[in-house]
Amino acid sequence: MDKLGANPANSSPLTPLGFLERAATVYGDCPSVVYHDTVFTWSQTYRRCLRLASALVSLGVSRRDVVSVLLPNVPAMYEAQFGVPMSGAVLNSINTRLDARTVSVLLRHSGSKLILVDPALLPVLADALRLLPPGHPAPRVVLVEDPHEKDFPPAPAAALTYERLLETGDPEFKWVRPASEWDPMILNYTSGTTSAPKGVVHCHRGIFLVTMDSLVSWAVPEQPTYLWTLPLFHANGWSFPWGMAVVGGTNVCLRRVLAGEVYDTIARNKVTHLCGAPVVLNMLANAPEGVRKPLPGKVQILTAGAPPPAAVLHRTEAIGFDVSHGYGLTETAGLVLLCAWKGEWNRLPAAERARLKARQGVRTPGMAEVDIVDGETGRSVPRDGATMGEIVLRGGCVTMGYFKDEEATRAAIRDDGWFYTGDVGVMHPDGYLEIRDRSKDVIISGGENISSVEVESVLYGHPAVNEAAVVARPDEFWGETPCAFVSLKDGAVASAAEVIAWSRERMAGYMVPKTVVFRDELPKTSTGKIQKYVLRNLAKEMGPTRRGVSSSKM
Repeated sequence: MDKLGANPANSSPLTPLGFLERAATVYGDCPSVVYHDTVFTWSQTYRRCLRLASALVSLGVSRRDVVSVLLPNVPAMYEAQFGVPMSGAVLNSINTRLDARTVSVLLRHSGSKLILVDPALLPVLADALRLLPPGHPAPRVVLVEDPHEKDFPPAPAAALTYERLLETGDPEFKWVRPASEWDPMILNYTSGTTSAPKGVVHCHRGIFLVTMDSLVSWAVPEQPTYLWTLPLFHANGWSFPWGMAVVGGTNVCLRRVLAGEVYDTIARNKVTHLCGAPVVLNMLANAPEGVRKPLPGKVQILTAGAPPPAAVLHRTEAIGFDVSHGYGLTETAGLVLLCAWKGEWNRLPAAERARLKARQGVRTPGMAEVDIVDGETGRSVPRDGATMGEIVLRGGCVTMGYFKDEEATRAAIRDDGWFYTGDVGVMHPDGYLEIRDRSKDVIISGGENISSVEVESVLYGHPAVNEAAVVARPDEFWGETPCAFVSLKDGAVASAAEVIAWSRERMAGYMVPKTVVFRDELPKTSTGKIQKYVLRNLAKEMGPTRRGVSSSKM
């Protein structure tokens, strides 16, 4: 057997792009993409993506060139997930809520050759292009018109629009297959709770693996109806654009994620699956009675992106949604942990089920290893559900590294063979992992480590609280104390003293927020993560706490 091994027949590079060709054969006449009254079939989507790839090549786009997209969840955004890499280019999806300065930084850093842009985002892009350094070549701009939005002015006759671009493409184009499965396919910039984005590069092999793994982990059936509440620019929709091609699903596009539109779209299209950060669950669970509509059947929700409070999970499932909870990063291209559900847990009280489901869980089948290690010794922490350490990962969908940033790559992907996430967690005796914080979000008060996530989870249980985020505020005596930023539900009233007294009954005294700041809305990224670095800066500006309780309206 030592004479057998790799050969030309068994060494075809893994790539998720071939899923679309198969979908066109198996599900050719079935709906692929739905947007208002626009409906494409899988056969049409395949040919539109081939046209896009062909047109990009005719414009001079070649292997490893970067093509950017600045789009909401419209059909062109879905098509770009296939069409751009089918040209040999690397797809760069840009967060639609970034300011012009940051967009300019990303375009310059990526060396983007062409960008697809939504009419609503043209002013931001125009400002971003003006901020490019003198002599830096600007990317070619392609406007993606939206006939369903009446407020957008028509494109100038001379402008290159997306549909005009597709008309120049060949629907029989022989798409550019990767020479190696390690060829770069995706460039995503981190945009979570940090203010310094890094360019995360993924190859065809990694995207193939995480796509198949995600379908198996979530037990996605054939031909689901999938609602795009999760921004496609957020880690490419956690790999589900390619996954929906595998199972012949119907992709229902949604420009705006508002409670009323989500409920209406679920009812109208008989949606079966959707993904979203916990903020989406919170929005659906707290929607007023007049907005909330009966579900057409059991709707599966996969949530990740931030640790979901048990109270939010409980309220969401009480409406009729079936929530699955996982964990991933931009650097893993999708979810690599899932709270795999055990049948015996169904016999537990609802509150206990929600507490168990709030854990991030165990590695997905395609992930090689997951551990929690002590930051100083590198050894695994005890499985006691209390000892905190850093979450480390090893598997085929871990990023190849950070674009043009060898130092950051070495810091995250170390010689010991682990990817260091920067997330702090505990390992429970049953082998299930639970995130306690980002390493920079742990509050150290009088020598005690406080998990901001734990404090937030308690605050979400308060009947008046809509959202909560806890950060460190300087303290003259303790060094740091918890500072809670809170938004209230519509019509709810609460004082800082009430929130603090309520918390004191439910957690250790040193964990109780010493400051409560009420805000109409907490600052978030477009993927629903609360921007804690913004709140940390606000807490520092408030100065050190002294004896007593303080509150503020900001």
